[in-house]
Amino acid sequence: MQTQTIFKDLAVVMNTADSERNLAGFTPKAPHTLQELDIPQSVVADLMLRRLYMEGKSDIDSLGRSLRLSFSVVHSVFQRLREQQVLEVSGMSGNNYSFCLTYAGRELAERRLKVSQYCGPAPVSLQSYTAAVNAQIPKVALTSDLLRKALSDLVVTEEFLDQIGPTLISQSSLFLYGPTGNGKTSIAVRLQRIYGDSILIPYAVEFDGQIIALYDPAVHCRVDNGNGNGNGDPRWVACERPCIAVGGELDISMLELQLDANSGVYAAPVQMKANNGILLIDDFGRQIVSPRNLLNRWIVPLDRRVDYLTISYGVKFQVPFALMVVFATNLDLRELADEAFLRRIRNKVYVGPCEPHVFDDIFGRLVSQKKLKSEPGSAEHLRTLCLHAGNGELRACYPIDILNIIVSISAYEQRPVEITRADLERAASMYFTGKLGQLAN
Repeated sequence: MQTQTIFKDLAVVMNTADSERNLAGFTPKAPHTLQELDIPQSVVADLMLRRLYMEGKSDIDSLGRSLRLSFSVVHSVFQRLREQQVLEVSGMSGNNYSFCLTYAGRELAERRLKVSQYCGPAPVSLQSYTAAVNAQIPKVALTSDLLRKALSDLVVTEEFLDQIGPTLISQSSLFLYGPTGNGKTSIAVRLQRIYGDSILIPYAVEFDGQIIALYDPAVHCRVDNGNGNGNGDPRWVACERPCIAVGGELDISMLELQLDANSGVYAAPVQMKANNGILLIDDFGRQIVSPRNLLNRWIVPLDRRVDYLTISYGVKFQVPFALMVVFATNLDLRELADEAFLRRIRNKVYVGPCEPHVFDDIFGRLVSQKKLKSEPGSAEHLRTLCLHAGNGELRACYPIDILNIIVSISAYEQRPVEITRADLERAASMYFTGKLGQLAN
């Protein structure tokens, strides 16, 4: 019996922020002295100089908030910069000094800006980042009931749950394969729901004096756990475990550090941003990068759970590769990867076409959700149309795609939406190629 996975809507449904999520066990304390700081003092000094150059003037308290550093750390670096006569005090309130750059300070800041223009939150060290990733590797306590709840807006069989459940517990990488339109992507993006905690992600990571921007609001979903990081290090952001999807746009360069020549700041590669979560390679085999090149790039990381990145001047360093990579494809696995690579992806789950009663059920649910009027027997008629035109297979995407076409037809003709046999045939003839003209007549 084929595994069936039918989804009620093709729209990607992601987790929303959960204010009750607990952190995954990693809670770094804020450094209050230069000795406790995990990055060189020179990195903090450069950040302060660049920030002052951009703002014109500031004070210790404001710089501490901008750089996510404690008052005492900023005060210590301020005193040393003042001794070097690159800062000029313009006022004070208690221990909070207001100051600006001297002429010598502006010259120094301009030289530092030519190296890097980064003046955001202070980075954490590579060592701290590595420790954080290793401390936040998910420990999934999963049962079929919990998995069913996570996939509650999909219709899945017990057979499918039994196949994918052990994969999620082991957090091993996964191939979801089978004909297009049966929910592989919908399944993959919902796997994030099995995680009941949040993690800490640093704004940036420092290595060899270079800044690697890591936190990305475009892919990282920030959460408010009620008290932020408490007394923790504000250089870290509480986020949901990431679930990042890439498709045909994936290029080999996205897997490496990318240096912005103008700012001098490195952008973290996509797999580094996905650490402690999920990376979905959607439509695998249709990327700009060839499957062979992509798989060769990841043979070592998938096997040893570490990756190697290279700074522009040739220095290589190790970072954790602590993520679950999900490959979703409708192509033949044997044509995409060789035996050596397929052995490293131990879990392969087939997502196939649906059976007639499930097809009718999803049609009925969609009609109910959209509050549409439907002629009796519409589901059966659509099923007949799809079997005739769809190579004898019923795919989960057919009902929503056909109904959306009918809604558009009704809007164009300025009439209420009603599911009729005639409209189903008209929409199906627009959706499929060939075969339908004879059936419709």
